[in-house]
Amino acid sequence: MVVVGILLAYLAGWVLEWRWLAVLGCAPPSLMLLFMCVMPETPRFLLTQHRRQEAMAALRFLWGSEQGWEDPPIGAEQSFRLALLRQPAIYKPFIIGVSLMAFQQLSGVNAIMFYAETIFEEAKFKDSSLASVVVGVIQVLFTAVAALIMDRAGRRLLLVLSGVVMVFSTSAFGTYFKLTQGGPGNSSHVALSGPVSTEPVDASVGLAWLAVGSMCLFIAGFAVGWGPIPWLLMSEIFPLHVKGVATGVCVLTNWLMAFLVTKEFSSLMEVLRPYGAFWLASAFCIFSVLFTLFCVPETKGKTLEQITAHFEGR
Repeated sequence: MVVVGILLAYLAGWVLEWRWLAVLGCAPPSLMLLFMCVMPETPRFLLTQHRRQEAMAALRFLWGSEQGWEDPPIGAEQSFRLALLRQPAIYKPFIIGVSLMAFQQLSGVNAIMFYAETIFEEAKFKDSSLASVVVGVIQVLFTAVAALIMDRAGRRLLLVLSGVVMVFSTSAFGTYFKLTQGGPGNSSHVALSGPVSTEPVDASVGLAWLAVGSMCLFIAGFAVGWGPIPWLLMSEIFPLHVKGVATGVCVLTNWLMAFLVTKEFSSLMEVLRPYGAFWLASAFCIFSVLFTLFCVPETKGKTLEQITAHFEGR
């Protein structure tokens, strides 16, 4: 649903002037504001506040009945304390969750998205403004694939395959910039707005299509694994009594890393040159694969109790 929303935003941006796009952007939060007025609190939260009657009413609203509901285990209502971080069942998933969010942003996904339209222009795409729509369609298709096969293939396998695909695609993207950047220019904008090498135009267009292919491959690989799975694992690995705080810290990490990558990527391209910046992203993708292989447990088909026992070494 997230990537479908992103695709709809891209489509709106393709057909609307930016002012009308801004007006249209007011509609979803306005609808959410109205709908949240009739949305009950979660039953589990209400039970932790000793409001059982309201919790049962919320259950009937959400499920249609109270059948199949189990009360939270004793201790689920405990609040988060820093002393809990000494427990392996707390600090291990905490480290994994934060690391997954950091690696997701360090993969270079935002950098790829920034330059999508420019790359399509260099490839002589007939309508480069369609680039974002193409990117959005690829995201939707491969996220749908991930949703369909995730419970059969497993989280770890998809993360590893996704990481490997991103390693090759970011390496190829860096190679494209290395081949097209023939001069000593230190401006990432110049390097992206037009190849500075003395190669024939046809060769430059061919290299641009290498970049288009690498970009599409990266987006497909990201959508299959490192796009959705860190968010899924975040909801699976934390014990109930720390899930709120731990999830908040993971989301904070994700947005903080997104901010830093967005703010500093241009400076990084000036220091390392564009090819160096994308090869650095490739290195982070390699680290993400190794981290998955050695640190991330498989949660497919496991209960929270089994996952907690894994972290405790039982």
